[in-house]
Amino acid sequence: MELLHSIFIGPFADMFSDLSFLIQVLWEGFVQGTLYALIALGFVLIFKASGVFNFAQGIMVVFAVLALVGLYEAGVPAWLALILTIGIMGLLAIGIERVVLRPLVNQHDAILLMATIGLARFLSGAGQFIFGGENKAMITEELGLPTGSSEAEIFGGVVFFEHLDIAAVIIAGLLVAALAVFFSKTRIGRALRAVADDHQAALSVGISLNQIWAIVWFAAGIVALVTGIMWGARSDVSFALEIIALKALAVLIIGGFTSIPGAIIAGIIVGLVEKLFEIYWGSLLGGGVEAWFAYIVALIFLLFRPQGLFGEKIIERV
Repeated sequence: MELLHSIFIGPFADMFSDLSFLIQVLWEGFVQGTLYALIALGFVLIFKASGVFNFAQGIMVVFAVLALVGLYEAGVPAWLALILTIGIMGLLAIGIERVVLRPLVNQHDAILLMATIGLARFLSGAGQFIFGGENKAMITEELGLPTGSSEAEIFGGVVFFEHLDIAAVIIAGLLVAALAVFFSKTRIGRALRAVADDHQAALSVGISLNQIWAIVWFAAGIVALVTGIMWGARSDVSFALEIIALKALAVLIIGGFTSIPGAIIAGIIVGLVEKLFEIYWGSLLGGGVEAWFAYIVALIFLLFRPQGLFGEKIIERV
């Protein structure tokens, strides 16, 4: 009984004994989950266009933000460096389409998957060669991002809200809304859905697969840049961000590989739940819960609902 109390009843009692601290934990988990969702969004865009999990998305986050910081350190003004970095990600998208994807049109998905793994290793090596492997500080104030924090009294306690976290949630929301409108209301968005359904059918009605892939990779690059800026502002810019970005794999399994709403909702769920378990159950589970808890949840989904919360259930007739 004492063991059950320490594992279940004790943490729940602690959770609701200080509601202001619980709000603080939930807010931090929500912000972290929002950034997970933003990373997962880049994966979803490419998966919907090619049917392949893009292992290079994590290093694209690192590469984009390293290019931004590197240009600034070279003497380029911050906002001009941001514009040039967007251009770099556009050129990278075109280069990936021309060199990697175009020769592999209509090839097996496993071949495209291996191509993204090779691309990830190439970008990692190129990034370390060009920008170096040491940690860099994000140019937060130079980009006009807010600093400092505000506090509010909730349930008799003080809850702190970092201005940067508030900005991250707002920017992520605006970016998701813009992409949703773009891909649902425009001709390119309709073409993307056609390509996602059937490459051959899309080609037969005159849709350029190469153009769609370039646009989608560019959109994923912009998402990677925004994600890298926000993660880098909360910590440092380093290649460790690539490992954090792979947390999106768990998010996609939970939300569904083809669902943009699923990526958003699952990202927030992962952020909230892993933060709660880290704070209230972390000591009982040996600490470091945030590093692995999302993957345990994803494993449970693979066992009982492999298509995720919002993914399409695949029915194969034999």
